[in-house]
Amino acid sequence: MEQRRFSGKGHWYHETQSNHAQTDVVALVPEAANVDDRFLLDLTLPEEIVVACSGWLAPARALCHHLFPLHVSVNRLRTLSAYDRLSTALTVAQACGVQRLCNHYAALLAPLPGPDSSRESNRRLAQITQYARQLSSSPDVIDDKAPGQLDEVGLTTYDIVLINQIIGFIGFQARVVAVFQSLLGHPVRWLTGHHIPPHTLPASIREWQPLLPVVEVRLAGERQLESLCRWQAEPALQTLTPVLCHEPLLLDLTGEIVQNSQVFDARGLPVLSAAITLLTHSPDRFSAAQFTPLTEAGLTAVQAIHLLSRSAISGWLDRLKVALGKGE
Repeated sequence: MEQRRFSGKGHWYHETQSNHAQTDVVALVPEAANVDDRFLLDLTLPEEIVVACSGWLAPARALCHHLFPLHVSVNRLRTLSAYDRLSTALTVAQACGVQRLCNHYAALLAPLPGPDSSRESNRRLAQITQYARQLSSSPDVIDDKAPGQLDEVGLTTYDIVLINQIIGFIGFQARVVAVFQSLLGHPVRWLTGHHIPPHTLPASIREWQPLLPVVEVRLAGERQLESLCRWQAEPALQTLTPVLCHEPLLLDLTGEIVQNSQVFDARGLPVLSAAITLLTHSPDRFSAAQFTPLTEAGLTAVQAIHLLSRSAISGWLDRLKVALGKGE
């Protein structure tokens, strides 16, 4: 299975079908794989910004390493390979259109051996890719049949929790990177790439019920019980915790990001609503033109970053709710 790239409009579009015509796949920007900061991708930020955001930046950086370790061992319960994970990340980065992410995940993915060329493997990867693209760009089309469709191609409960965490996290990362690039005055999209139209998320989800099996207290391991007790007390994670604690380390880091992100009362700032709307629907178009009016309206740069990053976290959690359960 190899990644195929096209010149012109589709720079970062990749297919899921096997292709053995090429033996060596080279990323367009291979050096993008080599970064010290795998979350911010080596953006150079003012020290006061880094310090002010360190509470949620530290677990976000740690989550990058746990979602995308250099070496992945698969077994019958956890079947997602490094290729599966990075292919999913690239799909979400494409949907968001943030070039820095596209460069990074494409460079990490390019040298990896893909799955075999069997019909089953192609179908599995195609389903994962389609699901990632839909959840990241059109979550309103995800219905309660989605977990079953992933199950049909061989994904386990652990895999489904992980794949949804990857999709939500990369969307969060893309929006945070877009915000920091706007602070620095950098363009988000440097080249024309694969763009997906704006999406919609439910305005609110009430009476949410999980579609995946939850971790039962009587069967939970010690680590799972700790996470279950810890994060059910966090309002933003309360309903999701029994499902997410199948992977307690990922839940802990997600919870730390949520817990350490600050919320400011910015009611009365109409420019904030416009900025959040654009960041939510089209992070590739977010720029200094949206960030600067926030500071001109009286917010500090740190306050603006916290408000925008909190909206990105909300989008992550909303996608988890769409993907892992159903609500009225």
